[in-house]
Amino acid sequence: MEVATISTEETQKLAEQIASRLCPGDIVLLEGELGAGKTTFVRFLVQFLGFSNRVQSPTFVLARQYINNEPSAFIKVINHLDLYRLSSAQELEDLGLTEIFCQPDAITIIEWPSIAKDLLPANVIEIKIEVLGETERKFYVQNLR
Repeated sequence: MEVATISTEETQKLAEQIASRLCPGDIVLLEGELGAGKTTFVRFLVQFLGFSNRVQSPTFVLARQYINNEPSAFIKVINHLDLYRLSSAQELEDLGLTEIFCQPDAITIIEWPSIAKDLLPANVIEIKIEVLGETERKFYVQNLR
């Protein structure tokens, strides 16, 4: 699926559509150049999945976890990773981050996922963000149910 957005509001609507199709155990890979809006897109996903957490980039801490304690919540945990500063899959394993990939009750969202791809299952959801202008983006979405 390819979707072009021309505003933040349209990007929010796309995030809502994608969020409505996510299930516990899903892994979402987000790719795009610096400043493409990956973390902003994650913020929209987290919001539409019913989490009240403030989403911050995990670039310096590598991983953040958001928890929804609402008893009726369909998705209770979102893991948000940013692998930009890592240089190898071995680093991922040494830091114990690969354990996050196997959490069946959580959604895992990974920014800059290239070093992790060989460690992930084949059915991950891939979203590539292409910058077209100041607020214009093109989203390429693969493997979304």
